[in-house]
Amino acid sequence: MEYVTLNNGVKMPILGYGVYQIPDHTECERCVLDAISVGYRSIDTAQAYRNEEAVGRAIQKSGVPREEFFITTKVWISNAGYEKAKASIEESMRKLQLDYLDLVLIHQPFNDYYGTYRAMVELYKAGNIKAIGVSNFYPDRYIDLVQFSEVVPSVNQVETHVFNQQVKANEIMKKYNTQIESWGPFAEGRNELFTNATLQEIGNKYNKSTAQIALRYLIQRGVVVIPKTVNKNRMEENFNVFDFELSTEDMDQIATLDTGESSFFSHQDPQRVEFLTNYGKKGLE
Repeated sequence: MEYVTLNNGVKMPILGYGVYQIPDHTECERCVLDAISVGYRSIDTAQAYRNEEAVGRAIQKSGVPREEFFITTKVWISNAGYEKAKASIEESMRKLQLDYLDLVLIHQPFNDYYGTYRAMVELYKAGNIKAIGVSNFYPDRYIDLVQFSEVVPSVNQVETHVFNQQVKANEIMKKYNTQIESWGPFAEGRNELFTNATLQEIGNKYNKSTAQIALRYLIQRGVVVIPKTVNKNRMEENFNVFDFELSTEDMDQIATLDTGESSFFSHQDPQRVEFLTNYGKKGLE
């Protein structure tokens, strides 16, 4: 496994396992146990995924020492604000059966995320959280938070894949020493990623799949990736990306796939923001 060193010295695996859209607790627990058996030690969950308890059970059942894991969760919109965020993070630790978290992120840049971040800073200073950061923060809100916060976010998790490579946003993150992390490294198969001719051609050179090429490209750019699958064979395939290296020519060729646009949604779209904030108001009950 390769690691990145965050701005506070904490080491984070560059490849992890994401559990988004695995709501069934039995299924999620099985998937996390499979991922751990394959070799994954970084597990990414969130309050809004409603599967923290399943992740926690899998961690306990795995028999792997706690210190080998890197566990991430995220504070949802409805838990924003100092008091609610602090209580929700403590609840997340209870659900995950952990006495500390490796990384906590603000899931979306909505509601009182300043209050949320203050709670995270307090828990970080107390040692309950090893690193704190944000998710889905575009450069404008990211810079605003950095400029007026005591602790610079260690991570910003944003949509990042071969079709939306976040080149300019990553330049800004690097300026302030924040690590970029990808959600949706396969774009959930959109734009026919798994049959993309460029990725297939390069994959044939290394006897690797298009998915492996897509992951390797991001990893070589220093992007942390957390691919999600419920298939153990795919978990193994995604994990097997450290025994080859893409050439400069390959990297340049894949760079041309970048559209600079989201394959999902934009936080600058008023209708999307209304949808997310209205959904966030409903809470997690």
